[in-house]
Amino acid sequence: MKPRNRAAALAATATLTTALLIGTAPAALAVPTNCSTSSTPTTVSSYCAAGTGEHQVAVTVLHVNPMVGYVYSVGPWVPAGQTSTAQLPPGQIVSLRVNTR
Repeated sequence: MKPRNRAAALAATATLTTALLIGTAPAALAVPTNCSTSSTPTTVSSYCAAGTGEHQVAVTVLHVNPMVGYVYSVGPWVPAGQTSTAQLPPGQIVSLRVNTR
């Protein structure tokens, strides 16, 4: 192969490889925003109105039975625009928060 053809082939290979890598790069995620929490006597939930990432409700409860102590409960990871719900153990809520990623 002539040097000129070899250089052209290498340049074309580099260009195609770069295009392939850029074309398969994952899209960036924006952490969910405008999040709120709510609770009922038996459940807690979180809702995030904006963003493209995921969120999860998490609660820590001091159980009514002192022998049990603290109980931690989390809901499923869900996309922004959906509600994450977890069961609320009996006791006093110590912490109710929204995890985001």
